[in-house]
Amino acid sequence: MKKIFSKHWKSSKQPRKQRKYLAKAPLHIKRRQLSVNLSKELRENQKKRNVELRKGDKVKIMRGKYKGKTGKVNEIKTKRLKIYIDGIQVKKLDGSKTNVPIRPSNLQIIELNKGDKKRFKKRVEKTQLIKTDQEQMEKNKK
Repeated sequence: MKKIFSKHWKSSKQPRKQRKYLAKAPLHIKRRQLSVNLSKELRENQKKRNVELRKGDKVKIMRGKYKGKTGKVNEIKTKRLKIYIDGIQVKKLDGSKTNVPIRPSNLQIIELNKGDKKRFKKRVEKTQLIKTDQEQMEKNKK
């Protein structure tokens, strides 16, 4: 792999090349890496397996020290590929509390943020396109 980011790179078995790909990736590609799998109820409802995480989504931690805890997404650091959740904090030596960064692969979305118009607008547009395609196919059959 070259020093700069390449969209044409397919894959590698070598972890160092995989890490390098993610580290050098531009933000629009890193954003796609912040997708989190949905709970079983949401999968049936949304007809998708995973969705890009947004601020305000309610998530459950599936792995690590905080396994089983739930909370709302407080902050997303796209550049670092880290997520901060309300209530998941660690106490520092000086007594203050700081948020714990969590990787998106260790999370599961329990509830989507209903106030996020942009996410649902895309979803509605896709379903309308699918319906029009199906109608056209039925007309062509007749």
